Amino acid sequence: MQVIEKRAFARQRNFLREALAGSDQDYTEGSLSRGIALLAIPTMLEMAMESTFGVVDAFWVARLGADSLAAVGLTEGLVVLVFSIALGLSMAATATVARRIGEKDREGAATAAGQAIVCGAAVGIATGLAGVFLAARLLGLMGAPASVIHAGSGYARIVLGGNVAIVLLFLINGVFRGSGDAAAAMRTLWLANLINMALDPCFIYGFAFFPRLGVTGAAVATTIGRSIGVVYQLAVLFRGKSRVRLALRHVRPDWPVMGRLLRVGSTAMLQYFISTASWVSLARINALFGSAAIAGYTLALRIILFALMPSWGIASAAATLVGQNLGARRPERSERAVWVAGIYNMSFLAAVAVCFFSAARPLVGLFTTDAAVAPVAVACLRYVSLGYPFYAWGMIMEQAFNGAGDTVTPTWMNFFCYWLLQIPLAWLLADRAGLGPRGVYLAICIAESVLAVVGIVWFRRGRWKAAKV
Repeated sequence: MQVIEKRAFARQRNFLREALAGSDQDYTEGSLSRGIALLAIPTMLEMAMESTFGVVDAFWVARLGADSLAAVGLTEGLVVLVFSIALGLSMAATATVARRIGEKDREGAATAAGQAIVCGAAVGIATGLAGVFLAARLLGLMGAPASVIHAGSGYARIVLGGNVAIVLLFLINGVFRGSGDAAAAMRTLWLANLINMALDPCFIYGFAFFPRLGVTGAAVATTIGRSIGVVYQLAVLFRGKSRVRLALRHVRPDWPVMGRLLRVGSTAMLQYFISTASWVSLARINALFGSAAIAGYTLALRIILFALMPSWGIASAAATLVGQNLGARRPERSERAVWVAGIYNMSFLAAVAVCFFSAARPLVGLFTTDAAVAPVAVACLRYVSLGYPFYAWGMIMEQAFNGAGDTVTPTWMNFFCYWLLQIPLAWLLADRAGLGPRGVYLAICIAESVLAVVGIVWFRRGRWKAAKV
């Protein structure tokens, strides 16, 4: 018995080592469960680090007061609009690179990656310049009171000014995941966020020889970490052992390839814009109830993302498997991969929901004991966690469509479930029904659950199998 247990442990250890180091697995062949795990484990750890970074950021900034934490939350409401662009381009790159890899066309995958990087750099520079000059006005448009603008305009200016790093970080990781090299994407986020986590207290509180910058220091640390992450990504693509190897010829304009990327990417951008604009609108509704409501909502979302981001690892694995197997002309395998990933994701988030609902108070207590902020965060955690099993399927379905290159279907799903349902419902419940911030949280739960049901129904129709990228 001991020998059997030792062999099983050794197999598990070797499998984990393979997943973290990067696998040469052909994802169009072999076990789907193994393929999902090889892709999902590094992506889970990547996303866990991203969400941990957010939690650590909140941990240090929360000690500066509600105004500073509110400034961080409102700035992130603006950054998610940039994320919509970054994620849109990233999804186009993932779908195109995955399809070319499935077709065994490495040169085509490299060309698609290079053109995506050129587009991303241009967008990041343009939006970054706008953020530098309009930071204070943008915070005002988000509903920030004068005290929050005073505390956080420097933070917003630096974070938004670093948009090129944000865009390229997400975009190039999309290239890695599309090629099946999720481990490279994981290492990038770990490097960037470990640097940020180390520098956060140094720049915020002036440890050692660092200047004491307050909440602005958090922005400096974040931007430095992200920028170093992008430098590492480019080094891997141009000089490393990535599945996609770039040369200078791949970043020279190739208008047909760029046109296809922008066609898929523009719809994906709209898809994520609809989603992120909805979150901005929810933050704006939440802001009607004061700084404590904003701070509690911000803190709860940090904790929520800690669970949801690893879950996105499974969804990202599904996207890669769908794209590569469609490229290999195996649509039935693509479909099976989605159902297997959905079951795994639902099981995971159902367990998380039980933990969050039963332990909301102690979880929030780790970050704040503020009598005004803590109850808001607890309520948000409990309401939102009720829909976790549905969110699991919603994530999988959206990423399955995107991985196939069908970015139109999830765009319509988001438009209906977020703009036509979630935002009006949040306002009605919060303002007209008198539920306050709890109305916003309840609307999130309802809309995300509807999204999952709609996604499953449309996925079963099978039109995504004919998508072209």
